Amino acid sequence: MSSHTMQIDIVSAERLMFSGEASFAVFPGESGELGIFPRHAPLLALVKPGTIRLQVPGTENFESIYVSGGILEVQPALITLLTDTAVRADDLDEAKAVEAQKQAREKLKNWNAKIDFAKAESELAQAVAQLRAIKKRKNAIPH
Repeated sequence: MSSHTMQIDIVSAERLMFSGEASFAVFPGESGELGIFPRHAPLLALVKPGTIRLQVPGTENFESIYVSGGILEVQPALITLLTDTAVRADDLDEAKAVEAQKQAREKLKNWNAKIDFAKAESELAQAVAQLRAIKKRKNAIPH
């Protein structure tokens, strides 16, 4: 690893989703996007559901990974994200995301004491973030 790259580990509940070098990374922070370069000052932050973009060293290309949120730890040469769910943007299923969004909206619309409002709201936020990731991926592919 050179001084122009940093090690990034994205760990989901199921597995180590990504472990490799990046020259720049963007995370969906609670207060907006967090852009991180190598040798960044130490930082702990919450990440909301959305897309992480990792710049492949020596290129203009970005690797896109959808996450359901999590906790981000930044050290000068190492970034670690702990998340419940991580999926490469290329692997997201648009039909499933649209259906999940529809179901979450129905739960919120028909809210009663039997339904956990916070859970339904979280499901909706995740479905919307997945659809945004799919849309960004589609717009990035030259037609």
